[in-house]
Amino acid sequence: MNLSATLLLAFGMSMDAFAASIGKGASLHKPKFSEALRTGLIFGVIETITPLIGWCLGLLASQVVLEWNHWVAFVLLVFLGGRMLIEGFRGENAEDTQKLQRHGFWLLVTTAIATSLDAMAVGVGLAFLKVNIIETALAIGCATMIMSTLGMMIGRFIGPMLGKRAEILGGLVLIGIGCQILYSHFYF
Repeated sequence: MNLSATLLLAFGMSMDAFAASIGKGASLHKPKFSEALRTGLIFGVIETITPLIGWCLGLLASQVVLEWNHWVAFVLLVFLGGRMLIEGFRGENAEDTQKLQRHGFWLLVTTAIATSLDAMAVGVGLAFLKVNIIETALAIGCATMIMSTLGMMIGRFIGPMLGKRAEILGGLVLIGIGCQILYSHFYF
């Protein structure tokens, strides 16, 4: 695979994380660049690891991975998105007016895993091609880190305009990504 194909693949794989990061950034109260970078690093590291796992699985049992990865991603994203919707629709009281300053580590990890399962499937496919999987995985991880950090900062500006609806929008984005993954599996 040449450099341009690797870069296209890397940025293509980062789009789900980018969309989720916009929602995450919008649901926080003016996230700082350090929080955006933290989110980008978590998403980037996981997005680097998943194609490597997929590549290893592709060498072992590609059919099983390809049969179930879309369902796992769908369930995780719908669960996380539903949780955000519930929080967004809750009535505001004194506690709710204080927006989060930072997302929990495990929430970010779970979201990153859910948005990176497609990269695992790509890794399975890459196992059958003559590619340097380490370089490709690092390119995917770096692109995801950049796009997730950028998404958080974009969300920072969208969040104040949307208020409590930002969390609802973020939840809808995650559910939409899950549905898109399921749809693309069955129809493409």
